[in-house]
Amino acid sequence: MKTLKYSRQRESIKACLMARRDHPTADALYTTIREEYPNISLGTVYRNLNLLVELGEVQKLTCGDGADHFDADTSPHYHFVCKGCGQVSDIPLQTLPDINELAQEYAGGHVDSHNIFFYGTCNGCLEKNSQ
Repeated sequence: MKTLKYSRQRESIKACLMARRDHPTADALYTTIREEYPNISLGTVYRNLNLLVELGEVQKLTCGDGADHFDADTSPHYHFVCKGCGQVSDIPLQTLPDINELAQEYAGGHVDSHNIFFYGTCNGCLEKNSQ
């Protein structure tokens, strides 16, 4: 396996993502990273995020809003997606340990992983709508 050359920019992208809980898009991370690395390109951010996903250090979340979101927490967990503002957040719900095996009975193939998203309206959007 080829060894990966150290990159300050990649480490900065990873550290920035680990410090956030909002599951940002590549564009949102780019805006933040540019404060530290003003000459970084959006393409560099995308390439490094995709590399981190490939290495298993970051999750890519496709929530149905047209943009990929990224999560530094690679442990099994569930997400809530607000249909109003598009915010993605973790749900601190205990994961179902046997869900892959349960799905296996109906899948017609081998199930080795899953993603679960819950959709609704966040409290911020509910407050805006009630005013």
